[in-house]
Amino acid sequence: MATNQKVTLVLGGSGKTGPRLLTFAEAIAEIAGATGRKIRCGQIPIDEYASTLAAEGVPAEFVSPMRHLFTAVLDGRNGHLMDGVQRALGRTPRVLADHARATAAAGAWNP
Repeated sequence: MATNQKVTLVLGGSGKTGPRLLTFAEAIAEIAGATGRKIRCGQIPIDEYASTLAAEGVPAEFVSPMRHLFTAVLDGRNGHLMDGVQRALGRTPRVLADHARATAAAGAWNP
């Protein structure tokens, strides 16, 4: 998966996205900024990830779909905005930064 590919952050199911596409790194940066914490977003080779899952006892029937998820589904080719939040809530979706700030202020991410 290319690190600069845009992916859709899905909120609550298929077709419910925020108002802009974000990479995982951009989403993590928004949350880190809201919490004032250092949070890193890294990438590991898919084979290493799959091996780690297997070594941790994750059954093969789950490892294979995870491999597919991170190599075919979340590689950026499926990234597009949809109107699911607008239709479901009847309002424009908030940007992640606003949601992250409100969530952090409410103490949801406090240890």
